[in-house]
Amino acid sequence: MIVYLDEDDLVAAATAFLGHPPAVRDFGLLSSALARPAASMYGVEAYPALDEKAAALLLSVTKNHALIDGNKRLGWVAVRLFYALNGVRLVMPQDTAYALVVGVAAGEIDDVETVARRLAEHVVRRES
Repeated sequence: MIVYLDEDDLVAAATAFLGHPPAVRDFGLLSSALARPAASMYGVEAYPALDEKAAALLLSVTKNHALIDGNKRLGWVAVRLFYALNGVRLVMPQDTAYALVVGVAAGEIDDVETVARRLAEHVVRRES
C-alpha cells in the first residue's frame, strides 16, 4: 500500500527547512500537487509506479508555486519524504538533485517519465 503525503506533512517539512512556518500562497495549489500522485481514472492509476508517483509529486509541488518562497526546496523534500514513507531511500548527489529540481522549475524537464527515470537511477529499495 502506498503512503501519500498530506498538507500537514508538507507544511511541517517547509517549516523545518525554512526555520519558520511557510507563507502559503494557495492551499488549493498545495492540495492539488499532493493529489496528483494518486490520480486515477476509471480505476486505472495515472502513475502506477512509485517512481512515477514521486516524479508527479516533484513536478507538481515545484511548478504549482503554492508557497511564496521555497517551492523548489519543498518539491525536493516532498519527494525524499514520500520515498522514505514508502520504504525507499533516495541517494542522489547534491549537484544532480540540484540540476533536476532547477530543470523542473525552469520547465526544461517537464514530463513524468523523464523525472521518474532520473529518480529511479538513485533509489535504494528495502528488501521485503
